Amino acid sequence: MTSPATAARAAAASAVLACGGVLLAACGSSGGSATAPTTVTVTATPSASAPPPTGSSVSPHVAGPPECATSGLAVKLGAGNGAAGSTFIPIVFTNTTGSSCSMFGYPGVSFVTGQGGSQIGSAAMRDSTQPARTIVLAAGGVAHATLRVVQALNFPTAACKPVTANTLKIFPPGQTDPLYIAFTAMTCASTSPAEQVLFVQTIGSGTGAP
Repeated sequence: MTSPATAARAAAASAVLACGGVLLAACGSSGGSATAPTTVTVTATPSASAPPPTGSSVSPHVAGPPECATSGLAVKLGAGNGAAGSTFIPIVFTNTTGSSCSMFGYPGVSFVTGQGGSQIGSAAMRDSTQPARTIVLAAGGVAHATLRVVQALNFPTAACKPVTANTLKIFPPGQTDPLYIAFTAMTCASTSPAEQVLFVQTIGSGTGAP
């Protein structure tokens, strides 16, 4: 004969099993699929970057075409104009790629002993008479920066240490790879600001021709 206590325990166990079956049935017959996990995309920005070469400038982050890379540019010198002991020469950049790119700020310019050679005198000082603005170059498009070359003989010979240079080294704005172009002029070997020969303006549109 089954005791009352044993009967009670059996009834309780049956109730638990029945409840479990109901719960499992409810989970399996909900009729909906599991909710897909939410994906969050985070863009990481470098906290610091290598400084640009002397005389060059770093472009601010702006929407639009990417910066013009050195590898996608050709450089030449436009016709020079002389005035008050200086010659003003446009440095003309051409976008040789098949897509648009942008330029902003000042190129870095200096006289060097030759391609890959050492610098002669001081790099070009920035001439801030023109406001800096972003210039977009379409495929095949051009932009320029005006280079002012002061006549070295304007300075005292002992301080200037005049020497003939034949090559310009040019860093496009924001770039660390240079371009080289043949250009012969008398310059100062001195690096004193008092004998500054080269000055460069910010990038502007077009070839800079009058």
